[in-house]
Amino acid sequence: MTDFPFAYSLAHAESGWTWRIFDEDGETVAQGLDLSQSAAQAAVESAIRMAASEARA
Repeated sequence: MTDFPFAYSLAHAESGWTWRIFDEDGETVAQGLDLSQSAAQAAVESAIRMAASEARA
């Protein structure tokens, strides 16, 4: 994955995998919940691409 100015966290929860994406200032720019770790990772990568695209606009 290309380097973008975002960080993310993945955490296992009782109901699945939660994820959050943070900008350079530590603000949450996206978050979600998926049933599997692989689905959560894919969602993170997609959300980072979307956030990066919006940041360039």
